[in-house]
Amino acid sequence: MLKQLHKSWWKYATVLLLLYTFIGGLMIDVPARYVLHETIRNLFFHVPVWFTMILLLLVSLVYSIKYLRTSKLVYDIVAQSCAKVAVVFGILGFITGMLWGSNTWGDLFSWIYADTKILGAFIGILIYAAYFILRGSVDDQEKRAKVSAVYSIFAYVLLIVFIFVIPRLTDSLHPGNGGNPAFSMYDLDNTMRFIFYPAILSYFGLGLWISSLHVRIRILHYKINKIAV
Repeated sequence: MLKQLHKSWWKYATVLLLLYTFIGGLMIDVPARYVLHETIRNLFFHVPVWFTMILLLLVSLVYSIKYLRTSKLVYDIVAQSCAKVAVVFGILGFITGMLWGSNTWGDLFSWIYADTKILGAFIGILIYAAYFILRGSVDDQEKRAKVSAVYSIFAYVLLIVFIFVIPRLTDSLHPGNGGNPAFSMYDLDNTMRFIFYPAILSYFGLGLWISSLHVRIRILHYKINKIAV
């Protein structure tokens, strides 16, 4: 029992942090900012899911490199699982972002095509959608894993370029891009920081948890198919 508890401590911490984020994010006093008003609470949900996507894709990249070095199938499974869960978090980021933007920046379609950050994120998700299409198009397991691992390296580099590099070179409505200042003490006061940073940890922990479950399912599926053959 104690051994199991020791292994699962981060899961309990994730649950507690998620509860802390949801309750605190909805109940704390937030600064009254022009245009944003109460919608600034979405900062506790929209931004952390994007961070989670980027971090999970980084984990996928690391395990892709590990697979190329060792050819262990489990590393390919981890890379695939993290990428899949990351894309789901990316979609959640789009949904929360569209809801936020439509209430602060105006009509949805008046800004969604004009913001380089949004377009970059959309292209990044399409790149990883192509990753799964590529995996499905190769029948040989070893070849599929190798090709996917190599693709994952280039995909992550392109993701960083489209999300972080290009938006900083052009105008963008998002903070920290195109001369638009990032969240500073003016926007993100100390009270909000006490929720914002734990929120990132909680969502990342949730992403890892879901990914680990997906890995276990994939491994079981592989073993069952191997026995059947």
